[in-house]
Amino acid sequence: MSRKQGKKYTAAAAQVERKPYAIEQAVPLVQKVKFAKFDETVELHMRLGVDPKHADQMVRGTIVLPHGLGKSKKVLVIASGDKIREAQEAGADFVGGEEMVAKIQSENWTDYDAVVATPDMMRSVGRLGKVLGPRGLMPNPKTGTVTVDVATAVKEVKAGKVEFRVDKTGVIHVPVGKTSFASDKLLENANTLLQAVVKAKPSAAKGKYVRSVTICSTMGPGVPLDVTPYNLKAV
Repeated sequence: MSRKQGKKYTAAAAQVERKPYAIEQAVPLVQKVKFAKFDETVELHMRLGVDPKHADQMVRGTIVLPHGLGKSKKVLVIASGDKIREAQEAGADFVGGEEMVAKIQSENWTDYDAVVATPDMMRSVGRLGKVLGPRGLMPNPKTGTVTVDVATAVKEVKAGKVEFRVDKTGVIHVPVGKTSFASDKLLENANTLLQAVVKAKPSAAKGKYVRSVTICSTMGPGVPLDVTPYNLKAV
């Protein structure tokens, strides 16, 4: 099986020239060379000219993709009082208070894609750092997931809100849709993310900000993008 998979990948990779592509060319190419039988996720990988060890060079933010991600995210809301009803009415998949914190602690439960919490619950939610932190699920005011407006937070996550955050090697990895999307919708999602990362450029970042960008599907080869336009933007 692995040899067959290898042949398919090699054949797909042979269709990608060793040159930077304009994003308008790269998106349809990624869709053309996909070979897996399932609906693959399309991802952007951006290498930035920052040193994330320095707090003033951290790149992080959230963006609502115009056409979502092609799947509905499961949202857990940890709240109290009237906010529980608000979260349920907004379409949250799991809603509760201290009992949800206890469930996560005792069962290591992570069957959800995003966690929203009200500020009054953060003292309890803070105890979940070891479970939620490594999975990127810890609620954070900067990403809009610690808020009293739980209804808006739930709706944004369901609509395709994604978080981008540079890792310790200076790279951002973010999904932007599925290979089954119409090319123009995938292109709009990718452009929306790219512009958000450009706008999030820290003032402390020196030299070339966007070093390289690759777009690929889950199983397919990476297609390198021409990063020139993203280094010319006024930010």
